[in-house]
Amino acid sequence: MAKRTYSPYTLKALEVLGKMIQLKRKETGLTLQELADRAGVSRGLIQRLEKCEPVCEIGVAFEVAHLLGIELFESPMGQNTLISSLTDKIALLPASVRDSKKEVSNAF
Repeated sequence: MAKRTYSPYTLKALEVLGKMIQLKRKETGLTLQELADRAGVSRGLIQRLEKCEPVCEIGVAFEVAHLLGIELFESPMGQNTLISSLTDKIALLPASVRDSKKEVSNAF
């Protein structure tokens, strides 16, 4: 199986999150193992998050960030209001996305 490639944007976003997690963990004086225990994951997973490896589960990354007090997706409206607003916008869109039919050319 071929190794998955990621865009430079994704890799930089992972690096930012990994560094934020590492910084906050060290500022709060937690060891890798202590943070892993609090998050209910392995020490190695915390290491992979801090090393910016893209194969980590996104839910674990968000949970670890939350445990450390790192606020992601801040919004002046608040998360519940933002979710409600996005849900309303999604409801206005078509239920599914389909390929548009290509026009048949009669030119021979």
